[in-house]
Amino acid sequence: MVRGAITRLVSTAAAAVVALALAWGAAPGAAQAAPKAPPKPDAVQLVGNGVEETVLVLQDERPRLFQMLTSEVDWLASASSSSSAPKAAQLGPKYTLTLLVKNAPSQLYHLYPMAQGGPRAHRPAKQPSGKKTEAWFYGRLSMPESLRLAGAPLETKPDVVHGGIGGGVGTDLAVDRADPFQEVSQAFSEFRRLFLLNGAVLLVILTGLAGMAFLIRRRV
Repeated sequence: MVRGAITRLVSTAAAAVVALALAWGAAPGAAQAAPKAPPKPDAVQLVGNGVEETVLVLQDERPRLFQMLTSEVDWLASASSSSSAPKAAQLGPKYTLTLLVKNAPSQLYHLYPMAQGGPRAHRPAKQPSGKKTEAWFYGRLSMPESLRLAGAPLETKPDVVHGGIGGGVGTDLAVDRADPFQEVSQAFSEFRRLFLLNGAVLLVILTGLAGMAFLIRRRV
């Protein structure tokens, strides 16, 4: 009976080690299967009422203004509509922001900073990267000032822009954005380390059980 119990105990521990090894081997594959992150915009183009020449804002040259403009629209790509289509007479001047990736248009949005009831944003169905569901949104209160700083002839509203000085943009600051795919990879790395730690503990336990089994077998 003693030998049978020890044999079953050792077999169970060995099976646990095998299962742990298989799980650890599958973790890297799951991390590699994560979808590739889409390229991030590196420039913004602005056209619209009163803008005589197309304004091009490069991330490398004017990072602060680039961040201000992209923050007005970067959440619109996958968002659901939050507003019905307003009447044309209520929209006011229209401006179009186009996000560029290596000089190629990737996203396009129409902005109405002076619309009745607050700024509005429109995501047209026809997009440079393909067809999207048309949608209307309430825009951010900072929209008029962000567009004004980029060159749109709008009234000064520095109180809605953080870090502005006298209507200016203040010091250009680089803005770091969290990469969800990098976070996934880090999570899988932690997952692997956890399994390695558990595997080491289990191996120590298994070695101890094997030693106990050997000693008991000698005595029997």
